[in-house]
Amino acid sequence: MSEPNKTIASPHAHRGQTVTHDSSPAPAAPAKRRTFLGYLALMGPAFVVGAWQFGPGNLTTAVQAGSRYDYTLVWVIAVSTILMIFFTDMSVRLGIATPTSLVTSIKDHLGKWVGVLAGFGVFGITLMFSVGNAVGSGLGLSLVFGGSPVLWTVVCTAAVAFVLAFRNVYGIVEKALLVIVALMAVAFVASAVVAQPDWYRSMEGMVPQLPAGSEILIVALVGTNFSINAAFYTSYGIKENRRTRADYRDITLVDTIPGIVAPGIMTALVIMVAAAVLGKTGAEAGTINALASVFAPLAGPVGSMLFALGLSGAAFSSMIANATAGGTMFSDALGRGAKAGSPTARIFTGVILAFGLLITLAFQSSPVGLIVIAQSLTVLIAPMLGVLIVIMANKASLMGSLRNRWWHNLFGAIGLIAIIASSLRLITTLLG
Repeated sequence: MSEPNKTIASPHAHRGQTVTHDSSPAPAAPAKRRTFLGYLALMGPAFVVGAWQFGPGNLTTAVQAGSRYDYTLVWVIAVSTILMIFFTDMSVRLGIATPTSLVTSIKDHLGKWVGVLAGFGVFGITLMFSVGNAVGSGLGLSLVFGGSPVLWTVVCTAAVAFVLAFRNVYGIVEKALLVIVALMAVAFVASAVVAQPDWYRSMEGMVPQLPAGSEILIVALVGTNFSINAAFYTSYGIKENRRTRADYRDITLVDTIPGIVAPGIMTALVIMVAAAVLGKTGAEAGTINALASVFAPLAGPVGSMLFALGLSGAAFSSMIANATAGGTMFSDALGRGAKAGSPTARIFTGVILAFGLLITLAFQSSPVGLIVIAQSLTVLIAPMLGVLIVIMANKASLMGSLRNRWWHNLFGAIGLIAIIASSLRLITTLLG
């Protein structure tokens, strides 16, 4: 016989109110019969995360990995994608189960200062990402249309600021990023068809190995592909869309898995194309022009245009998602609202965009190096966010039937080890 319901006072309830806690397991919600359009309507939050994850830093480090180390670092993308799925899934369940936003829930259960620190940490990461987004967007469009990369950076920043001025900010961002991710997928698949990489050797690259001198690049690849800060934000998208426990299974199948796998496949394809083209000559993609020439030996101007369009799409989509997420979570940390359209969120979204633009204007001499360094530094804050996600997803009183199972914790532990090891490696490299 199950234990009867207990009615106890909640520390967060108003005076005179009580909160009922059911100690028995929550019954499984009845499955919904959805139409095809119904399934499509569930797509969104994880694709926003994927668009944020697959930015110009991701693309740049992938090209460098393929041009310098051939197919040997493909395994980093495979492992990062699997770990990213598990952490995104934890955030999805937190978004469904928690009565408030994730940062606010952390404040309530782990202490106010912990939630504030998490919000500040994510904001710091988004500032770093904003640099790569600003650099990449301007350079990509300058390769497509000509003109000054700096001018195009200003144009892209203004365009994103315009999008974020609408009332339903998150809804517009989500729909726009779904379209951009689909177009990028077509562009990079077409690039792989043109380049004709060695598929057998790319499969050999799934076996983990550490080529000499690849450590900092591996850290950058982990920082861009296993993006815990992006996974952290998924719960906000779930809240914006008001998803319920009955939606969880379908969300996993049509949003979480494809939304995270898509950028992983695109990144692996970029490594393969770079290995197929630049790897043959031993060249390295040390400049943006070298990046654009990845496809030129096989496809001429068409190949360069494919890369430039992909770079522009990656930068623009990541710029939108990054600024929105950073502004929203920082506003939440300050207790000023957990919605993308709140006044405080809009202000700090603008701060993120302005920071990326100003740093790009100040450091124009080595944009590729700037992107790699900026993306690598994000790994330093990620361990804290990863630990918080795992702790919160294991709270039975909060999560109920959506609490982590042993396999969630197993992959969570592997992910934390990977991200902490990457952070330590980055610290020793920088000190050295």
